Amino acid sequence: MINATNKKMEKNTKPAKFVCYAFIDAANLFYGGEKSLGWSIDYKKLLIYLKEKFKVKKAFYYAGVELNGFPYSIIDSKPIDLYKLLSFHNKKLSTKLSEAKLLISQKHIQRIKFYRKLEKFGYMMRLKPTKIYWENEKPIKKANCDVDMTFDLMRYMEQYSQAVILSGDGDFAVVIKYLMSKGRKIHILARSERTAKEIKQLAAERFMDFNYLRERLKYEK
Repeated sequence: MINATNKKMEKNTKPAKFVCYAFIDAANLFYGGEKSLGWSIDYKKLLIYLKEKFKVKKAFYYAGVELNGFPYSIIDSKPIDLYKLLSFHNKKLSTKLSEAKLLISQKHIQRIKFYRKLEKFGYMMRLKPTKIYWENEKPIKKANCDVDMTFDLMRYMEQYSQAVILSGDGDFAVVIKYLMSKGRKIHILARSERTAKEIKQLAAERFMDFNYLRERLKYEK
């Protein structure tokens, strides 16, 4: 009886048809932005590429966002409302701010507008509030989205037969190995110089160096 139940559960882990999802770890793939990568990414082109190359149905984008006092808690289990967040930051601009705070606030607004644009392109935004840690009396901002991305990889597992993971972070090796053991085809699209050797070994021929897509995905001003 137990064996029969286990077999049934094993069957249920396999999706009925071909479906591919993309999971984008922005912090790992785009670390340092244009200065690090050497070129600007056209995110509209990136989504088109993922749909054409891998037939991606859904593309999840994981990144941090500055709340700067905006009332929000992950306990509410609701995504951050970018429209309300933008309005909140715009109202702050109407108050008296020092030159330094004004520049920071404007930078936050540009980032929120960028995320709203991605949302309009069709990305499914998974944004997490950034937190400030102090190291040697210097503030360090972090929004570790690895747990969120791992959670989605697992909870949507029954919905997809293939996944494109845009990250070379070695922390994902365990979940990638597990997904592969359950019959999922995993493609890795990441910057070779920022990809852990364990990830390359697991992906093998399904590893693609993001740098080679420069001419296809670069942003033309």
